[in-house]
Amino acid sequence: MPEGRYVTSWSEFDLLPGVPQAIARLNRAGLRVLVVSNQRGISLGLYTAANVQAIHATLQELLATLGARVDGFYFCPHDNGQCTCRKPLPGLFEQAVAEFPQILAKSSAMIGDSLSDIEFGRRLGMSTIFINAKAKYQKAGAQQASQLADMCFPSLGEAVSALLESIPKA
Repeated sequence: MPEGRYVTSWSEFDLLPGVPQAIARLNRAGLRVLVVSNQRGISLGLYTAANVQAIHATLQELLATLGARVDGFYFCPHDNGQCTCRKPLPGLFEQAVAEFPQILAKSSAMIGDSLSDIEFGRRLGMSTIFINAKAKYQKAGAQQASQLADMCFPSLGEAVSALLESIPKA
């Protein structure tokens, strides 16, 4: 969604072309795929945590039909300044590590389309990849995010290709 708009139900969710295939490639490479998102709309009363969980469950079902999966979903339901889990703060990463203790920030990559995504990854010492969305979907700070990120690509598929190429072969 463009800045200031929120996905409140599955009918508003738009899975971009190539995303399931990119996730499946990460799965086949043995990499853990986690989704971390700020869901400020919950604190604004626009939708509930149950709505977000239902979207995640439907996405997971769709991905399964396409040979892909997300290993975990973590979201911050708070407004700005109310917690430590709102990206770019580290709380969502800490939640993921509690579930998957083998995760290390230094060997993780953050792929995102917002400044808070890139700042989140950089603060934790992750590799960062910015998805430079079409202008009408760009969020405030996109220019800064593209400059801060280690790499930039126009799609998740291209980002995943670069990420997989950067992993040393055993």
